[in-house]
Amino acid sequence: MSIYLLAYFVLQRDSPKYIVKNQFLYYLFRFAAALGQEVFYITFLPNTFWNFDPYVSRRLVSMWAIVMYIGQTSKDLLKWPRPSSPPVMKLETRVEAEYGMPSTHAMAATAISFTFLLCTMDRYKDVICGILIAALLVMLTYPFWDSLDQLLLTSSTTPLLAVVVPFFLCLNYPKLDHYSPSRGDTTIILGVATGSTVGFWTNYQLGETYEPTGEFPLSLPPLTCGIVLTAAARVLVGLLCLLVVRQVVKGLMLKVLCTWFDVSVKDKDARQRLEIEVPYKFVTYSSIGFSTTVPVPHLLMLLGLM
Repeated sequence: MSIYLLAYFVLQRDSPKYIVKNQFLYYLFRFAAALGQEVFYITFLPNTFWNFDPYVSRRLVSMWAIVMYIGQTSKDLLKWPRPSSPPVMKLETRVEAEYGMPSTHAMAATAISFTFLLCTMDRYKDVICGILIAALLVMLTYPFWDSLDQLLLTSSTTPLLAVVVPFFLCLNYPKLDHYSPSRGDTTIILGVATGSTVGFWTNYQLGETYEPTGEFPLSLPPLTCGIVLTAAARVLVGLLCLLVVRQVVKGLMLKVLCTWFDVSVKDKDARQRLEIEVPYKFVTYSSIGFSTTVPVPHLLMLLGLM
């Protein structure tokens, strides 16, 4: 009897909780869900700098960080639960401990012009509020983009403020009565923005401003096989570098912090503590942001890819 009971529970555990009837929509929504995760931050954002336009990338990173920080903190201040399941089917369980209002997928999508891919992610009220909040933030900040960009590039206090202010915001993230990945995700976002901002400032001091030349609107070069291969090579080399940076810095920071607080590196609960999670993720992703904007472009230039 015990064998049959064990087999029953294994089958129950491994059986799907929903049936996929439309493979296209299923993988479309899975792809859309990934656009709100680390895989998106570490691929799409660097790609805008290496293959599209560093001038646009600077503004994109700044707005993305502002919109996402406000959205993430709003979730944990409002504490509106996610849609119940069933009837909604959860494509991801990693973020089920997060609150759902406003939808940060929709906020980021609006700010980065991907709303059409993401509007099926959450309850429609969450999505609508996320879009409206992001649209309002874009409208309110748009008149100051040029001034803010110039200030961040030229001010001698940029490196200090770019590190201290985001790190302070991460340490003082709204506290919950349970662990939520939203604090860690917010730390990752602000870490990337910090490293990128310091990198943009460093490039400017080195005389590499990457300012667009010519009259607007700028014309795009014809899409040739050579351009596609070069762009793909940039992404491949760049991502390999970022993955190495991520593994080295993350491992080093975890070892130092866990040794300092006398806990095991393998202790998952310890790694979720504020004093460990925030510093290790902030430093790791700041390093990735800085590497994206300074060392990697120089390496690509040396290789003749940029």
